[in-house]
Amino acid sequence: MNDLLPDQSPVWQYVENTFKRLLSRYGYLEVRAPVLEQTALFRRSIGEATDVVEKEMYTFDDRNGESVTLRPEFTAGVVRAVIEHGLAHNQTQRLWTTGPVFRYERPQKGRYRQFHQLSVEIFNLEGPDIDAELILLSARLLRELGLSDQVTLELNSLGTKEARAAYRATLVEYLKAHREVLDEDSLRRLTTNPLRVLDSKNPEMAAMLAGAPRMLDHLDAESEAHFERLKASLDETGVRYVINPRLVRGLDYYSRTVFEWTTTALGSQGTVCGGGRYDGMVEELGGKPTPAIGFGLGIERLVLLLETLELVPASVHEHLDVYLTALGERAQQRALPLAERLRDALPSLRLQLHCGGGSFKSQIKKADRSGARIALLLGEEECERGTVGIKFLREEREQENIPQAALVERLALELSA
Repeated sequence: MNDLLPDQSPVWQYVENTFKRLLSRYGYLEVRAPVLEQTALFRRSIGEATDVVEKEMYTFDDRNGESVTLRPEFTAGVVRAVIEHGLAHNQTQRLWTTGPVFRYERPQKGRYRQFHQLSVEIFNLEGPDIDAELILLSARLLRELGLSDQVTLELNSLGTKEARAAYRATLVEYLKAHREVLDEDSLRRLTTNPLRVLDSKNPEMAAMLAGAPRMLDHLDAESEAHFERLKASLDETGVRYVINPRLVRGLDYYSRTVFEWTTTALGSQGTVCGGGRYDGMVEELGGKPTPAIGFGLGIERLVLLLETLELVPASVHEHLDVYLTALGERAQQRALPLAERLRDALPSLRLQLHCGGGSFKSQIKKADRSGARIALLLGEEECERGTVGIKFLREEREQENIPQAALVERLALELSA
């Protein structure tokens, strides 16, 4: 777990604000669920045999002896909220949320045990059109961040629960025939979650997995038609993709469409954004059968990608416009109401008032370090005359003294220029 320091937060705000503006343009609404949920929620939704539930959850008993867990992802909590408040009853929902999530996994570059995600969840829409919109939305976000050339869209279909069960039997038979090639993790998953074996990154298993049966060849007719229509929609809108028959995602709740945006810009291939359909989860958690789809993006990974590729706009690191100095007791008393009047008259003005006293020289040094364009100088003489000094910190211009009554108009002129 790590701290987010002031010099880092502007990039985070840039990513988050880009995301929020985009979701608003698409008509999505925000939902906020608790960080802490009952452990059973995640065991039922994510799956007992997943790495998340088996190894990575922060789970403990509260004072009543009830098992609770810090959320390892957003979808289960949002589904719980949707059921609890009747949000999907005879209505569609396009929702988004953001915040910290927690997984006890091995720390690595761009990945922490407390990390942050941006998440989108959609309920009561079952056609491939909403699958396409969701992927297009994620594509637009990556494009607006300047990352389109650095990511690849991978696509697959996992079919229905029934089709997946039949495929699972075929896959297990194939894997057992190649048992000698399987590593320890894959042998464990063979009886608990064999589809995850397809996701193995072990190079010694690559050739064997390349010859494994494909889920795409075992789809039910309805899922196959759904997938073909999705691909047609992406083709029509110019979104390029590759079919990855081994893409299964890490959680048990997925069905039909699954997708990931991946990149090699950070070294080995990593996922920037991923998601898919989870049509059975609402019913699994006690609601009525409800089609659903969503995706999540890791903010740490996005920020690292932007910084590595030097794609953070210079405007993200905005500096102050004005630093107001105050030399002497009388000036300090006058500076505070002056600063408030300027903020009232110029709402977009970024102004910092010097506090704590000090010499003129030390105050000017702090004004310069603040990055402000202009220092306003207020001392005993200026208080007596009703004037204020203007010192240009980033330009070769003469220092000026003007009436305080003319300051608003003058600053508005300088800032617009």
